[in-house]
Amino acid sequence: MTSIRTFVAAVVAVGAITLAGCTPQPGPGDPTPSAPSPTRVEFVDDLGNTVVVNSTERVVACMGSYANMWELAGGTLVGATSDAVEDYSISSDVEIIGEFTSPNLELIIALEPDFVIMTGLSAGKGGGISQVDLAPALSAAGIPVAYFTVTTFPDYLRVMEVLTNVTGDKDLFLKNAGEVQLAIDAIVLKASVYSYIPSVLLMTTYSGGTRVQDSSTQTGAILADLGAVNLAEEHSSLLRDFSLEAIIELNPDYILVVPMGNDTEAAMKNLEEATAANPAWASLDAVKNGNYRTLDPALFLYKPNANWAASYQALFDILYG
Repeated sequence: MTSIRTFVAAVVAVGAITLAGCTPQPGPGDPTPSAPSPTRVEFVDDLGNTVVVNSTERVVACMGSYANMWELAGGTLVGATSDAVEDYSISSDVEIIGEFTSPNLELIIALEPDFVIMTGLSAGKGGGISQVDLAPALSAAGIPVAYFTVTTFPDYLRVMEVLTNVTGDKDLFLKNAGEVQLAIDAIVLKASVYSYIPSVLLMTTYSGGTRVQDSSTQTGAILADLGAVNLAEEHSSLLRDFSLEAIIELNPDYILVVPMGNDTEAAMKNLEEATAANPAWASLDAVKNGNYRTLDPALFLYKPNANWAASYQALFDILYG
C-alpha cells in the first residue's frame, strides 16, 4: 500500500504545482498583478478530462459518498442526491436533485452550481442512467464537472487529494486521509505476522441472486491487503457462475456476504433459500465453525471514507481475532 510519507509529499508537491500553474508570474516591466483567485484550481479527473474550478460557493455532488468526501475536504454543498442524506447524513442544507442512479439535470442546472462532482461508474443499485451522459449538457451550460471512480482505499486517497487541493485545506487531507492511512498500515502490519493464510469466499447477495467477488472490489481489495486468499482469484469460473457444488468442493475457511439493495432481509433470504436446498452446505468448515458471516453494508457496500480503517479492522477481527 502507498506510504503515507510519500503520498503526503506528493500532495504538497501537487498543490504547489497547481498554485504555481494558476497564478500568472510577472515579467520585467510588467505591472503589479492583481491578487489571484484563491479557489481557481485545475486538475485532471478520473476520465481524463481537464477541469477548472474557479469558485466553490455552490457545489453539487451526485453521489452520497462524494458529498461526504467534499465535506471531509472542507467544502459545503447546495445540492446532492438523496443517498447523501439517507446514507451519509451530510451536514450541508441541500436541495435533493434525485437519486444517484438518476440525477435530475434540470434541478442541477437550476441550482447554478460553480462545480459538480459526479461518478464515472455507469451502474449502481437498481441500475439507472450513466452520469457521464450528462456531461455535454453541463458543459454547454458552462458548469465545471469532475468525474471520479472510487472503489478501493487508494482511490479514496487520490480523490481526497484532489478535493482538498480544490478547497485549499490540506490539514483536512492529513486528518481524513493521512491518519486513516496510518491506521490501515498498522492493521495490515498486524495481519502480516500471521503464518496462517485464510481462504475466503466473498459474495454479494441481492433479491435477484448472488455473485462472487474478486480482489478488484471494495471488500476484496481489503481481504487481499490482509493476506487472505480469495478463492475467486484461483477459480475464476465462480465469477461467471455461482455454483454451490463448486463452493462445497473448495470448502473455504470463511464465507463472507455483503447484502445489496434496499431490502437486506430479502437479499439474505434469497441466499439462505439457495443454500438450504443443498444439505452439504451445513457441512462446510466455514458454516460449522461460525465463519459464515454477513458484513455491515455501511463498511463494505457504501464507501466508508474517513472510516475506511474500521472496515480493515472489522475484517482483521473476523480473520485473525
